[in-house]
Amino acid sequence: MGKKKQKFPHLLGSKWTAVQKTWGWRHFQVVSRKNEGGFVFAEMMASCDSQVRFWLNAKTLKNRSQWRPGWKSLQEQEELEIPPDVEVLEEW
Repeated sequence: MGKKKQKFPHLLGSKWTAVQKTWGWRHFQVVSRKNEGGFVFAEMMASCDSQVRFWLNAKTLKNRSQWRPGWKSLQEQEELEIPPDVEVLEEW
């Protein structure tokens, strides 16, 4: 039988922007990966501080309310959030 297709093949080295500051930073890179119990985990490292590292389930990176692919500036993030022609109503 053929080799099983690897989940998240381009995970290693990929760059991500956290929507909310995480451990004090927004920009991260995947520096390691591991498969455990049927899940894929990514080790995230802050791009500005190599001491800041943590593991997360790689599936979490698909959640656009938490993570965005690539490194985005704060302005780019805000532009992605709300199109300029959309009226924003306060949530109660």
